[in-house]
Amino acid sequence: MSGLASRLYSGDAGFQIVGKRKLWFSVAGFVMLVAVVAMFVPGFKPGIEFEGGNEFTVPVSAGSLADVEKAIDEAITSVKPDASLVPAQKVGDAAYTVRSSSLTNEETEAVKEKIVTSLKLKSDDVSGNRVSQAWGEQVTEQALIGLALFVLVVSIYLVIRFEWQMAAAAVASLVFDLLATAAVYALVGFEVTPSTVIGFLTILGFALYDVVVVFDKVQENTRGITGSSTQTYAEAANLALNQTFMRSINTALVALLPVGGLLFIGAGLLGAGTLKDLGLVLFIGMGTAVYSSLFFATPVLVWLKEKDPKIANHTARVLARRATPAKSSAGDLPAQVGAGAGSAAPKAGAKPTVGAKAGRPAGRPAGKRR
Repeated sequence: MSGLASRLYSGDAGFQIVGKRKLWFSVAGFVMLVAVVAMFVPGFKPGIEFEGGNEFTVPVSAGSLADVEKAIDEAITSVKPDASLVPAQKVGDAAYTVRSSSLTNEETEAVKEKIVTSLKLKSDDVSGNRVSQAWGEQVTEQALIGLALFVLVVSIYLVIRFEWQMAAAAVASLVFDLLATAAVYALVGFEVTPSTVIGFLTILGFALYDVVVVFDKVQENTRGITGSSTQTYAEAANLALNQTFMRSINTALVALLPVGGLLFIGAGLLGAGTLKDLGLVLFIGMGTAVYSSLFFATPVLVWLKEKDPKIANHTARVLARRATPAKSSAGDLPAQVGAGAGSAAPKAGAKPTVGAKAGRPAGRPAGKRR
C-alpha cells in the first residue's frame, strides 16, 4: 500500500480522473436526477416532529414488541379508524413507542385507557404526548437558515483563500452530497427527524474539509503554471488528485468505521431506533463526500478554469509545443534532400564548356581584342 501511495504521489501510477470528467459528470447528473425523482416518488417520510401527531409510550415489561404494537394499534383504530400509524419502535431498553396522526385530547385519553386495559398496566405506565407540527416547521426553518449561512461563509472563505472557481466547485460538490444523501434517505424510507437535519449539517463540514485538502494541493501544483510549457492545468490538477488519493481514502475509512458501528450495530443489532436516523445520514453523506471530493469537485474546477483565456491559451501552447517536434522530424528531411538534388545535379546530355570563364559571353575567343 505504501508503494502504491508513493507511486501515486510521484505520478508513476496515476489514475486518469480529470481526463475522464465527462464520465464523472454523467454519474453526477444521473444521481441528481434520481434524487429529484425520489423527493417526489416515493418522497420523504416526515417524522412526528415535522407533521405533528401523537406518541404513545409503554414500558418493555408490557410484553414483546409485536404484542405491544398490536394492542396500541387496536386501541388507536377503535377510537379513530382513519388514523395513520407508524410501526412500534424500541427506545433503548426501557420502553416501546407507537406514533399516530393527530388526535384530540379526548381521543388521546380514550386511547390511553384502552392500552392500560389491554396490556394490564397502570395508568401511570402509559404516556401519550401530542407533538405540534409548528415545532418541526421551526426546526426546518432554522436548519435552512443555518445551511444558507454556512454556504455563504464557506464561499467567502474559499474565494479569499483560493479563488472563485474553487469556491464554485466546492459549493457544487456540497450540493451533490446533499442531493445524493437525500435520494438514499427517500428511497430507504427512513423518517426525517431532527437527528436527520443535524446529520445533514454535520456532513457538510466533513465534505468541505476533504475538498479543501484536495484544492490546497491543486493550488500548490498549479502555482505559476502559465509560465511553463511542460504541463497543462488539467494535468497538474490530476496529479494533485493522485497525491491526495490515498489520504482521502484513509480519512474516509477512519470516519466511516465508527459511523458504521453506530448504524449497523447500535441501530441494527441493538435496536436503538433513535440512532438509525443520525447513523444513516452520516454514513451515506460521508461516503458521498469522499467520492465528490475526488471525482466531482476537481473536474468541475478544471472545467471552470479552462474557460479562463489565460489557462486556455496556456493549454493550447503546451499541446502545440508537444506536436511541433513530430511535424519537423517528418517534414524537414525531404525538403532538405530535394533542395540539394535540384541545385547540384547537371542535366543529362549537357556538354561541359571548355575554357569558359564566369561572366564571359559564349563564342568569343579568348585573348582577342578589338
